Amino acid sequence: MLCKLGKRILVQRRGDGGMRYRSHNKGKIAPASYPFLDSNNTVTGIVKDLLHERGRSVPLAKIVFNNKTSYLPAVNGLRVNQEISIGSSSEIQDGNILPLRDIPEGTSICNIERTFGDGGKIAKSAGTSALLYSKTVDGSIIRLRSGKSIVVQTNCRATIGAMSAAGFKEKPFLKAGNKARHHQAYGILHPKVRGVAMGSHYHPFGGGRHQSPHQSTSTSRNAPPGRKVGSIAASKTGPGRARRRSRIAEV
Repeated sequence: MLCKLGKRILVQRRGDGGMRYRSHNKGKIAPASYPFLDSNNTVTGIVKDLLHERGRSVPLAKIVFNNKTSYLPAVNGLRVNQEISIGSSSEIQDGNILPLRDIPEGTSICNIERTFGDGGKIAKSAGTSALLYSKTVDGSIIRLRSGKSIVVQTNCRATIGAMSAAGFKEKPFLKAGNKARHHQAYGILHPKVRGVAMGSHYHPFGGGRHQSPHQSTSTSRNAPPGRKVGSIAASKTGPGRARRRSRIAEV
C-alpha cells in the first residue's frame, strides 16, 4: 500500500516565487512616473498617444516634454494632442501636474507622490481620486476614497482630476478563460480553492467529509511554514471582534 506523503501547501509554493505566481513583464511599456523636471519652472508637453499596458487598468498617456518622452496614467477626459503643463504656475485644470502647495484646497487630485521624486504612488488605479482636504505646517492632508486621511509634504506633486477607465469593471468576462487570463496578467492565482475543500495532505484544514477546519484557526506567528495558515497571530477572533469593529466605526 502506497503512503501519501505531505506536500508543500500553496502558500509555501507562492513564497518560493515561481513563474506561476509572478506578474508577466511581456507587454509592459515603461514605468509610469513623473519626469525629473524643476518644479519651479513650468514645462508644457503634448499628448502623443493613449496606450494600453498589460496588467494595468488605466491607459498610459505618451507625453513629450522638451523632446523627452514620459508615460503617465491618463486622467479622465484626456485626449490626443492635448497640452499638459507641469510646474508651479500651471493652470488648475484636469491633466496638469502641480506641487501640492500650489493646488487649492478642495481640489480633486490623483497620482500623488508619497515622497518627492517617487513618481506618484497614491490614487493611480482606474477611476480613483483623492481630495486635497487642507494644508498645515506639517504638510498637506489628503482625504482618500476609503475615508482615511494621510499627510504628505507640500513639495510632492499630483495630477489634477480623477483617473480614467472608471467603468472597466462593468464589462463582463463572459468566459472563464477571459477571467483566467485577466488574473494571469496581474500575477493572481485563479481559481482560488478553499483550504477546507482540499485533501489533508494539501492543507492543514483539509480532509474528512466536512467543510470546516475542525481545529483552531488561530496560528502562532512562529509556526513553521506548512502550519502557518488561518488567522496568524490573531489577538481576538469571533463575533466579539466584529462587534468591536462596529463600535469603532460608529465613533
